[in-house]
Amino acid sequence: MLKRSDLNPILTRADVPAVNPLLRDVSGVFNPGAVKFDDRYLLLLRVQTRGRETVLMLAESPDGERFVVRDELMKINGLESVNERIFHLYDPRITPIGDEYFIVLAADTDSGCRLATVRTADFERFELVGFDGSGDTRNGVLFPQIIDGRYLRLERPNRPGKAGDPASGGAISLSESHDLLRWRNLGTVFSGRPRYWDELIGAGPPPVKTRSGWLLVYHGVATHFQSQNIYQAGAALLDLEDPREVLARTRNNILEPRELCELTGQVPNVVFPSGMIVEQYDDEGFALPEGLVRLYYGAADTSVCLATTTIHQLITACEVA
Repeated sequence: MLKRSDLNPILTRADVPAVNPLLRDVSGVFNPGAVKFDDRYLLLLRVQTRGRETVLMLAESPDGERFVVRDELMKINGLESVNERIFHLYDPRITPIGDEYFIVLAADTDSGCRLATVRTADFERFELVGFDGSGDTRNGVLFPQIIDGRYLRLERPNRPGKAGDPASGGAISLSESHDLLRWRNLGTVFSGRPRYWDELIGAGPPPVKTRSGWLLVYHGVATHFQSQNIYQAGAALLDLEDPREVLARTRNNILEPRELCELTGQVPNVVFPSGMIVEQYDDEGFALPEGLVRLYYGAADTSVCLATTTIHQLITACEVA
């Protein structure tokens, strides 16, 4: 169903320019947000230094496969106004709404993980529009349209892990906001399935509007392999009017670690879908069934990979019993 690019990994740490001494010989580049802008393919990259600091950098491509990383760091105006100390901003998800693009970022703070929302119109200037300090959560993605005057966001509330383990989560929930500042949780959309491939889950790229429903690619983690977690990808269809209603969901994963770059790295056995570009939409904004889908994912928290499929194939996978 998903065909890996022959060029995988399409971005590695060797592709990151050393724009300052901290970025010489970085540890990894992974988990990108993705968008097509002015006939260019853009990836917003999570770059990790050897000091385990995180920076964000943009990469551009004319064909969606061969990328060049910009020789600069992403700067967010207004970030200095946040009252909490932010250690890392990472795992960007990019959603176009109207003539603007909104980026949801995970933010590690002293009080847990928070979600920051950033706005841009040109991918040159970035402005912080909201910092949600209401709870420990991550994997935030905005829906690509305002519904009944509301912004809708999928997210993954964290729950405490075992002693010494980072907080994680087993359910994707839906929240709403009228201003991108204050959010109200509307409840769980779906949960992980214990003892199967998606025991822990989180939203991947922003949902795509199709005639069959909102198409969501998500990640699932199998935790029952003793000391080793395995990160995989699946998909679900959500109702167009009420996204809390799950219409269909993949029984099997649609992508799992198999290639060397996915099996070995900073965190072994990881494919982490975070960016998706759909090439064709109809006049009403629905993705065309045969439209090409480019799915960008982090491999072993070390590099960036690409796999392609179609909307029809993803929907069919959801509907298989």
